[in-house]
Amino acid sequence: MEYQYPIDYHWTTDEIVDVIKFYEAVERAYEQGIDREELMNSYRRFKEIVPSKSEEKTLCSEFEEMSGYSSYRTIKRAKDASQGERILMK
Repeated sequence: MEYQYPIDYHWTTDEIVDVIKFYEAVERAYEQGIDREELMNSYRRFKEIVPSKSEEKTLCSEFEEMSGYSSYRTIKRAKDASQGERILMK
């Protein structure tokens, strides 16, 4: 992929790595599928770093604009899925 992930340069290195892991989990949901628990764990960590709904919306909108992958739709599907289910977006 030829795009940069939206990040906040005030975050620590560990926080940046964890946010990028969340974006990569969303990408995997579109490209090959991902276990629901793995996706939700990365989302929970993302929310620890980005607790503000407005900041989450801004970052996820930027990510979708650059990648074409919707974090919102992916997490919504994961929340509606059963435990142990694999998430594959189309």
